[in-house]
Amino acid sequence: MASTRAQDVAEILWELKRAQKVATYSSIASRAGFSAGSNGRAMATTLRTVRRDWPHLQWWRAVSDDGLLNKESEQVECLREAGFEVESNSSDAEQVSHVELDSFLMEWEDEQEENSES
Repeated sequence: MASTRAQDVAEILWELKRAQKVATYSSIASRAGFSAGSNGRAMATTLRTVRRDWPHLQWWRAVSDDGLLNKESEQVECLREAGFEVESNSSDAEQVSHVELDSFLMEWEDEQEENSES
């Protein structure tokens, strides 16, 4: 049985799909009401549960906060198939970075309000 945390993340992933956007681990976790954890570990664990319980959801729309991805990963393939540009990171042969991450990041209304209040 999936956790409440995984259910909340699943709903956010569905929202990202409808908007044709991606979001960082921290912003998804924050929206779901928890911390992404050190190096996104809590979010990675939650995504494993989502993938197991809702394999049809586009889990790959959740990207690490730094936008770095493993070059040969399934996530890179999925992002490319969906039309997102992914470019090699010249400093690391094992990783790639999302080229236009900022232009495809989801921004929720409540995040914009919090930023304007700060």
